[in-house]
Amino acid sequence: MTLRDLIPYRKNKGGSLARAEAQMQPFAALQRRINRIFDDFLGDFGLSPLIAGDWMEKDFVPTLEVSENDKEVIVTAELAGLDEKDIQIRLSGDKLTLSGEKKSEHEEKDAQHYLMERSYGQFSRTIQLPAEVDDSKAEAVFKKGVLKIKLPKTPAEQSKTKRIEVKKE
Repeated sequence: MTLRDLIPYRKNKGGSLARAEAQMQPFAALQRRINRIFDDFLGDFGLSPLIAGDWMEKDFVPTLEVSENDKEVIVTAELAGLDEKDIQIRLSGDKLTLSGEKKSEHEEKDAQHYLMERSYGQFSRTIQLPAEVDDSKAEAVFKKGVLKIKLPKTPAEQSKTKRIEVKKE
């Protein structure tokens, strides 16, 4: 690849599809080539998994599910591997913030090797609630890695809801 190949406004003179792509996105093609060079080089030394981060835990972002009925808003979060002491829940106005810290340790010992891996990471998720809730009656239950938060709606919010009956013609 020459420097001319990186110029985006240069016309494609009957080249291949890869060449056309390189002319349209020169830096993306350059990045892929550099990544390939490093992967090939580091793979020879057995360092590729260390660089790629395969042995480390990825960023932890809990999945949330928000549902609502006439009387309450229910927020469910999957927090596998955490304890209830590692979780903080804050309710401020119409925003619910779920935060905490996930810790993980792994240790292996045998006659010739010793391996100790530790992984720590904080997370925080803030959601805007779909309705006004009564924070004095909020409940949170943590069971088998699932956090369920029940937020009862205020009486004023409950009175806003009106069911409309569907009739068959």
